[in-house]
Amino acid sequence: MTKRELTQNFDFKEAEERLYEWWLSNGYFKPEIASSDAEPFVISMPPPNVTGALHNGHAMFVSLEDLMIRHARMNGKAALWVPGTDHAGIATQLQVEKMLRDNGTSREEIGREAFLDATWEWTEKYGGRIQKQLQRLGASCDWDRERFTLDEGLSRAVGEAFVRLWNDGLIYKGVRLINWSPGLQTAVSDLEVENEKIQGKLYYFRYPVEGGEFLPVATTRPETILGDTAVCVHPEDERYKRFIGKKAYVPMLNREIPIIADEYVDREFGTGALKITPGHDFNDYEIGLRHNLDIINIMNKDATLNENAGPYAGLNRFEAREKLWADMTEAGLTIEVKPHEMTVPISQRGGEIIEPMVSEQWFVKMKPLAEKALQAVREGHIRIVPEHFEKVYFHWLENIEDWCISRQLWWGHRIPAWTNTESGEIKVNLDGPPDDSGKWEQDPDVLDTWFSSALWPFSTLGWPDETPDLQRFYPTDIMETGYDILFFWVARMIMMGLWLTDQPPFHTVYLHGLIRDEQGQKMSKTKGNVIDPIEVVEEYGADALRFTLLTGATPGNDMNLAMSRVEYSRNFGNKVWQIGRFILSNLEDEEPTDVPQKPDLDLPSRWILSRLNRLIETVDRLFATYQYGEAGRQILSFVWDEFADWYVEMSKHVLYGSNAQAKSSTRATLVHVLETCLRLLHPYIPFITEELWQAIPHQGEALIIAQWPKADTSYFDEEAEELIETFKELVVGIRNVRNEYKVEPSKRINALIDPGSLKDVLTEYSYIFSRLCNVHDVDLLNGEAPTNAAVVVSADTKIYLPLAGMIDLEAERKRLEKERNELAAQIERIKQLLANENFVTRAKPEVVQRERERLAEFEASYQAVEERLSML
Repeated sequence: MTKRELTQNFDFKEAEERLYEWWLSNGYFKPEIASSDAEPFVISMPPPNVTGALHNGHAMFVSLEDLMIRHARMNGKAALWVPGTDHAGIATQLQVEKMLRDNGTSREEIGREAFLDATWEWTEKYGGRIQKQLQRLGASCDWDRERFTLDEGLSRAVGEAFVRLWNDGLIYKGVRLINWSPGLQTAVSDLEVENEKIQGKLYYFRYPVEGGEFLPVATTRPETILGDTAVCVHPEDERYKRFIGKKAYVPMLNREIPIIADEYVDREFGTGALKITPGHDFNDYEIGLRHNLDIINIMNKDATLNENAGPYAGLNRFEAREKLWADMTEAGLTIEVKPHEMTVPISQRGGEIIEPMVSEQWFVKMKPLAEKALQAVREGHIRIVPEHFEKVYFHWLENIEDWCISRQLWWGHRIPAWTNTESGEIKVNLDGPPDDSGKWEQDPDVLDTWFSSALWPFSTLGWPDETPDLQRFYPTDIMETGYDILFFWVARMIMMGLWLTDQPPFHTVYLHGLIRDEQGQKMSKTKGNVIDPIEVVEEYGADALRFTLLTGATPGNDMNLAMSRVEYSRNFGNKVWQIGRFILSNLEDEEPTDVPQKPDLDLPSRWILSRLNRLIETVDRLFATYQYGEAGRQILSFVWDEFADWYVEMSKHVLYGSNAQAKSSTRATLVHVLETCLRLLHPYIPFITEELWQAIPHQGEALIIAQWPKADTSYFDEEAEELIETFKELVVGIRNVRNEYKVEPSKRINALIDPGSLKDVLTEYSYIFSRLCNVHDVDLLNGEAPTNAAVVVSADTKIYLPLAGMIDLEAERKRLEKERNELAAQIERIKQLLANENFVTRAKPEVVQRERERLAEFEASYQAVEERLSML
């Protein structure tokens, strides 16, 4: 890349695409760019939906993972970031079904093969958008190794995994209670269910009991009464003990059911008596298993009621609720209906209420898999960052249920199981029917999308084949993802990796939090508070968004995203750019690429190089503990608060002077510090740092593959740091005095200095005061300290600023007297108010307290004005 002239500001709209294409075309994203014996560093990208669009969760993982990859690459590792996309079974099928409906047809009408052809066409048409958006953010993935969960290799891996788990006795087909989506007409995973709080109703009614008695019962879903197979009370509930063991009768159906006792019952909720519907409630299902109750399904797949609902068959579940309640009211069985806040399960994709339903599905036995996953984390083979998520991980795996892996969809990996139409025998076979008898039918269901995702770290590298990539790059290193899918994805990858490869798929799990709006609210379209990351990139550039996300995040915690923070990040990038322009404009014909030797350094250069090397040491320590946000904040603080605000300003005296050797040394220091900062910042803001690095003197062909800085402790210089700290305290003190006395920034003032033990240093570098706080002359104090002077103190050094040289003493005296009189009036007013007993006793305590605090502030201000007046 040729050296470029720097424009006034960084033109990210022009530069980002150009730089990305340059990196890509030079092969910098490939692990082979490192030496052949380099240590691998591998991240598997959490695969976004193939037809999805970039959202803030993607922006967060891209920023974090790209930072990790760029840092590893600069440390000489064979850095491989494997990109890919997920076929997203339900989401993609829904989109294609909508398209078919818009065209006046349906998947049932066109058939499975034609539907799959249409879906492949859809993914080819709309897929690829997310990849381009990831690239907009600077994702330095090896795109030649990009994978898709339905590509040929991954599909073979999914089939192989199914067969191995089947042969190991871990996969079975059985009838269990599952989440059923009536709209999608498929089983759905827990992840695809969102629990929403709604204002519902609690229905109280009389349950008929043998002998003409009644038990009061409450329910939020009256239609499920028709599927009741018991009424349950707490064994120690004195109100209902006598009913235990008796018979009850299902309202309107008159079906006989037992009254049982179980400690699960909450005596305080409702009436303390619970109707048990094992076929339509997960808690009831567990009670049903414990008590060997019948399990009755009263619903069809579309959530209309079936023949088990008697006269209510054919009605949808909500119509049945109203009709049954009306009939029960007429029969004298209802008591009352109360408003009740409740949580209902909503289909994430379909939007309708999920119905727990008994269904025949395929399941994976999870206990044997979970034991290995628990052991891996407990023994330290896998680390979870932040550590407190380990407790959550343990709790979930210790209480894990079998995993329903079948989905009643067409888009996905079809289950490789065949059923004999005559005998009912099931055989699992990847190569088609077990024989040519024509008696075998393949299972119509597909696998849960999370099944293929669970194989992602090793299937993407060629498993089950022993490919060169699998041998070199597996196990991977870090799995970085959101804490909200720790169980649904991360834990399953760990379980599958350990079971199928006998190795943990990664050594570290790094969990980031959710991105919320400025007020900490969850972003949603209904609230109108969604920030589109692509719009942010178009307005502010990718670097600004990345730096905001990276420096605002801490492991495992949610972060609030404010546009003011993005603007601040953009301004920081501009600050770095302006430092670069300043340095380039002062290089003349020099091209310094080496740090100057310590004996050639002046005090400010000794200081900045000491601070720089301490920064490198700090950043390395923070990176080692995954504190990337704090590391970024430390770099920003150094660049802005120390390098730009102090050293660059101090350097101007030397650069604009006539000492050639000093100028050369200062130029070399400026270049070295900026070049090192660009290397430290590159993983955070890759575009602007690469562009600026190419323009300044440097060694090597590209910043993306430049060496990560190493701290040189020989430049640590406590003496220089202490001396410059004294200068800074004195400068800040002088600035404060100027501000207090409202001295114009352009007005040059004089100072007298009592240097204490720092006479030589303060004399040699007195130009710092001239350059940084516009002090014209700094004279050594000879004799008595002056009167009518402001004093600035640091350690044993004192600087006197004669007021006569700064201000019009008479005008200042009048101004202060006016201010004193106004303060005195305010103090008197508040004192009278607080002396008023009616006010003190009747006003709100916080109002009274606020007035007392204002009085204290006014009195302090009055004291300060009095002191200033006495000084005058």
